[in-house]
Amino acid sequence: MATKKPDDKDAKNDKAKEAKEAKEAPAAPLGDSPILMTEELAKELAELTSTQRAAVLMLLLGEQQASEIIRFLNPKEVQSLGAAMVSVADLSQEAVNVVLDEFVTMLKKQTSLGLGTGDYVEKVLKRALGEDKAASVLSRIMPGQGSKGLEILKWMDARSIAEMIRGEHPQVVAIILSVLEYTVAADVLNFLPPEARPEIIQRIASLETVQPSAMEELEQIMMKQFATNSSSKSSSFGGIKAAAQIMNSVKVELESSIMAGLSQIDADLMQRIQDNMFTFENLVSVDNRGIQAIMRKAEPDLLMVALKGAPDFVKDKFLDNMSARARVMFVDDMESKGPLRITEVEEAQKNVMRLARKLSDAGELVLAGGGDGFV
Repeated sequence: MATKKPDDKDAKNDKAKEAKEAKEAPAAPLGDSPILMTEELAKELAELTSTQRAAVLMLLLGEQQASEIIRFLNPKEVQSLGAAMVSVADLSQEAVNVVLDEFVTMLKKQTSLGLGTGDYVEKVLKRALGEDKAASVLSRIMPGQGSKGLEILKWMDARSIAEMIRGEHPQVVAIILSVLEYTVAADVLNFLPPEARPEIIQRIASLETVQPSAMEELEQIMMKQFATNSSSKSSSFGGIKAAAQIMNSVKVELESSIMAGLSQIDADLMQRIQDNMFTFENLVSVDNRGIQAIMRKAEPDLLMVALKGAPDFVKDKFLDNMSARARVMFVDDMESKGPLRITEVEEAQKNVMRLARKLSDAGELVLAGGGDGFV
């Protein structure tokens, strides 16, 4: 049977029909076409933090999916992400499209190698080390392996935690404070009886690992508050630096009271805690605005004595925040003081640090602690 050969007229009609359909077809989604990177858009994207970019994705997901992700975040992460979600409300559509495209591109580069890794590692370690040893290792290398009760504690306010643990043994209180954020632990400490505070700090500083019996006792205490499973492994909490971090976060008056009480319990331990607390050298981590706040409040003579015996990098931190003329005059006056006793310099530095602590309490600067692991 012969087929009919299309003539030129039919071909032209077909082409016209295709052109009409293409013209009427909906526009391709933005993700399929390049986005014009204007100077304004580039500036908008440059100002976005990684948290804000994550916030954009959370807003695009919708309530149900976003809430499923938020369940896996800790309190500080939730607060940070929530604030970022509010801050990107006025973001342009073009910027949203770029953030989404970046995420899709990054996602395509990922492999499925990490899927199920947690279960695999847990099974391998249990088979190699046994239940107890594996549990101890997993508690240090994997998130979410610790006590559920301790995790829930992180969501409670300081006053509620203090009320719950007020009548408990100081060792139990020390364990609880050790797993909290240092600032939260400091607030909890403030709500506890004054006479109990020095011993609690002493016990925190003495902690290294918590034995299963202590963890079981802690779980029993919290059983009425939370539905939780008993932990059967040792956990790493506390230590000198944890105690120092908590002490760094308490008010100046409260710090003096606690340290005085602690010196009567264990003077050597108190000294070790102080050694890991704020030092004059830690002021190099304060931003320029904070340094300028200290310079405005401190007496020039006090600052000269304090800097006289300070390392060069600390001197430079202060001198860099002075005008050229003021710097020359300050250095001349400082050098004219001649040799100073170490005790004079140390006392001046302590007074400057007390001033810095008060400014920190007032929110005028942010202090960072000393020692490894402080940020």
